[in-house]
Amino acid sequence: METSERKIDLFEVAEIKLSYSTKVKNSLRPKVGTSRQVYDVFAQAWEDDRIEFVEDFKVMLLSRANRVLGIVTISSGGTAGTVVDVKLVYAAAIKSAAQSIVLAHNHPSGNLLPSEQDKRLTQRIKQAGNILDIPVLDHLIMTSEGYYSFADEGEL
Repeated sequence: METSERKIDLFEVAEIKLSYSTKVKNSLRPKVGTSRQVYDVFAQAWEDDRIEFVEDFKVMLLSRANRVLGIVTISSGGTAGTVVDVKLVYAAAIKSAAQSIVLAHNHPSGNLLPSEQDKRLTQRIKQAGNILDIPVLDHLIMTSEGYYSFADEGEL
């Protein structure tokens, strides 16, 4: 029986590049300091035809001065939930050099109260942020008519 050995070239690996570029001046980025301001920025970024249709999970990336570096959609799901990979939340935060983040997801049902699953997910993401020194400042549940702030309600 013959075996064919292939010489392995140790330089045949994927190249990893990390980059972040923006064309928006720092002074033109929105600055957020309250849950209402966060809601207003997220509301502009949410597609109107999706907020009452399917659940999306988004992250707002913030500078040290709480200026919005960007908003990234982490996951989209069905009418009753979406799966969130904590690694993807912090991959975006690290790549953009965010100093803190704000989480948001919508409830297509219009219910503003967080589920137990919402609370557990928030704590998992918060714990990861503590390790990485990228704190979670808030988590908003969004509907077309209003929002629920974990921070305002003392749930963070």
